[in-house]
Amino acid sequence: MTDLFAQNEPVVPLAEKLRPKKLDDIIGQTHLLGVGKPLRLAFESGKPHSMILWGPPGTGKTTLARMMSVEFDTEFIALSAVLSGVKDIRQAIERAQITLQQTHRHTILFVDEVHRFNKAQQDAFLPYVEQGLVTFVGATTENPSFEVNSALLSRTQVYVLTALSNDELSLLFLRAKTFALQAIRFSSAAINSLIESADGDARRLFNLLEQIKYAAETANITDIDIAYVRNALSRSTRSFDKGGDEFYDQISALHKSVRGSSPDAALYWLCRMLDAGADPRYIGRRLIRIAVEDIGLADPRALRMTLDACETYERLGSPEGELALVQAILYLACAPKSNAAYLAYNKARSFIARDKSRAVPAHLRNAPTNLMKNLGFGDAYRYAHDCPEAYAAGEDYFPEKMPTINFYQPTAYGLEKKIMEKLAHLRTLDKQAKKII
Repeated sequence: MTDLFAQNEPVVPLAEKLRPKKLDDIIGQTHLLGVGKPLRLAFESGKPHSMILWGPPGTGKTTLARMMSVEFDTEFIALSAVLSGVKDIRQAIERAQITLQQTHRHTILFVDEVHRFNKAQQDAFLPYVEQGLVTFVGATTENPSFEVNSALLSRTQVYVLTALSNDELSLLFLRAKTFALQAIRFSSAAINSLIESADGDARRLFNLLEQIKYAAETANITDIDIAYVRNALSRSTRSFDKGGDEFYDQISALHKSVRGSSPDAALYWLCRMLDAGADPRYIGRRLIRIAVEDIGLADPRALRMTLDACETYERLGSPEGELALVQAILYLACAPKSNAAYLAYNKARSFIARDKSRAVPAHLRNAPTNLMKNLGFGDAYRYAHDCPEAYAAGEDYFPEKMPTINFYQPTAYGLEKKIMEKLAHLRTLDKQAKKII
């Protein structure tokens, strides 16, 4: 019976077996843990404080939280925002209160993936953090500025963790090799391939090594080359969270490459995102925004081409439809740029938000009834098509007594240069008309 139960015990993953037990055993995050750096000083102070650990997967967030509990000799309660609700939060707080009353020990409450808690769930921590009952440590892969309530954020210190470098992953590889893979020999190319596939994520590296280990043991192989690594590992191991910061960082890089008129860089980021599993429809929607925001009237064809590319993808799907997106993104990157329409919109919205409500002038009002005509609605309105150049020179279409304002200021690029010249000509006609009056 004992053997039967032993066989049913869960296998501890390599990443858990190799989790550092001491601060000096942690590899990476030297900007936080080096001598004189913020988290090192926090540990040395002996006084825990509430914090948010923000960084990509596999960078040591959980390890640091657990280590804090050991270093500060506190109770450690861990919650996962994926699996927990308000009931679990309440039970954790009750445990912290009992621990304090019975043992006089403080509690570190660790919440993994805290960004997945909604506002009400995040608010539930506030009174206990303020009372000092618990030291709150949240871990997140998302930008806390957007995903953590401002009230909770104001009561915590945010520490930004970074993806591990290849050199740091190499040290972790050696640690794993010594601990669990002594019987397996890796070629230099195989090691490099594993480290590249880990993509800055220590946990992923350990998981990949476990896959290799089990596969090699099953096949009774002791020498691992790059071909074996490629065959043993799944195709897509790049760091990419479709809803996370990695996603938004890459779409930002794509947008800025197009805005910067770099077709090659734009194509690179497009292919990076497609390779990692981004939804081409989302990329298409972003390209539509780029066409309007960064090109605008400098080349109005950009918007139509982008819409056509999105429609083509909807009709053909992948991979044929992706070529339409490629064509659109190259066109957008090479097109003349103007954000004049975007700026004009923002200026107008800003002005209206702080300005009073102004009445529509009588001559611009609609007059479908005799009463409205008798009230003077539509009187003195000049029909532009009846005027020279189809333009009612000197006419004012703004509310009465509104200050002169120019929201739209066209650039000198592409078609917008001609628009600028046209508007300058019309302003000249306005001035001439006012002189005559």
